[in-house]
Amino acid sequence: MTGRDPQQQKNLDGYDAPPIPWERVRDRLDSGITQAPDTGGPNRHTAWLATVDPNGGPHVVPVGAFWDNGSFYFTSGPGTRKSKNLAANPECVMSVATEPFDITIEGRADRVTDPGDLERIAAIAREGGWPARVEDGAFTAEFSAPSAGPPPWYLYRMTAERIYAFGTAEPYGATRFSY
Repeated sequence: MTGRDPQQQKNLDGYDAPPIPWERVRDRLDSGITQAPDTGGPNRHTAWLATVDPNGGPHVVPVGAFWDNGSFYFTSGPGTRKSKNLAANPECVMSVATEPFDITIEGRADRVTDPGDLERIAAIAREGGWPARVEDGAFTAEFSAPSAGPPPWYLYRMTAERIYAFGTAEPYGATRFSY
């Protein structure tokens, strides 16, 4: 992986468990977040994205997420609440349950328009079973999530400011990684 690594870590565990090493979290993320049923997490991995509404309230929805080169990527239709929220305030949170960690990422999401980045993430999506293709600076496909609306779908890159890992298996633990 060529993505950036955290500069600080803090053990958050209140039961004397050791800190979770960043290398274990990074390796878990680098191994992929599958989304097909019966492929991981609790039946599958669902990534939840929280954005901030104009009135300051939370908006939380599941998204298809792709981890690549140290960042999460996800799509959103231009008319959706999450796209409108991100246009006004790019600060957001993504959470995903994996084995052996529940992971929460705090940071900001920015729209991806670089053709090379769009093509690279579309290839990752296709490898995972979603037939995404790039057209006019966005993704399109024959299908997406039922609530996604019609194409096109913008691609966003979430840049982490903090990542939290909460152990769900021995030796458990809880650690915050900061950039």
